[in-house]
Amino acid sequence: MSTTVNPVLHHVTLKTNRLKEMTAWYGQVVGMTPNHYGPFGAWLTNDAANHRLALLVAPGLSDDERKIAHTGIHHVAFEYPDVGSLLSTYERLKEQGITPHACLDHGLTTSLYYVDPDGNSVELQVDNFGDWQRSSEWMRTAPEFQANPIGVNTDPQKLLEAWRGGADAAELHRRSYAGEFDPGTELDLRLPSAEEAQGG
Repeated sequence: MSTTVNPVLHHVTLKTNRLKEMTAWYGQVVGMTPNHYGPFGAWLTNDAANHRLALLVAPGLSDDERKIAHTGIHHVAFEYPDVGSLLSTYERLKEQGITPHACLDHGLTTSLYYVDPDGNSVELQVDNFGDWQRSSEWMRTAPEFQANPIGVNTDPQKLLEAWRGGADAAELHRRSYAGEFDPGTELDLRLPSAEEAQGG
């Protein structure tokens, strides 16, 4: 009997008609640079891997105006080592006019969601426990997560201000998960509305 070998997720490939814009956006947002850029696409990385994101171009591709209502990948995610890195990235991108469509404290992570030039959602996150084993155990066992796996709507600007004011990661998570940083606005999860789901 053979042993199962678990592979590690290596890269995501997207089809696009906006190769230049997409390459620039992923460079600006998560520091990706192309190891190859040509007429068929671009292969980008932000670490030692040969590529983490591939962007393919081909004749006949067209934008999907009903992307949000169709099945497929909802988002891809990038993880930061600490909350300071995540929030300083939020601040840097905001200064460049790039703002998240959603910010959530999921319990296990604090996550900011952005929209790339093709309308794909991209999550930037930090583990709230600073430890995958602890956050995995919380995810498996916490009644709060069972009751609300989506998490708590959070204002990233309030998070940034609290962090600048000296709050550490544990305090930020405690306060955001308790609802202190609720922006008071409707959460945009980039999913169909009830009317769209019913065909209205």
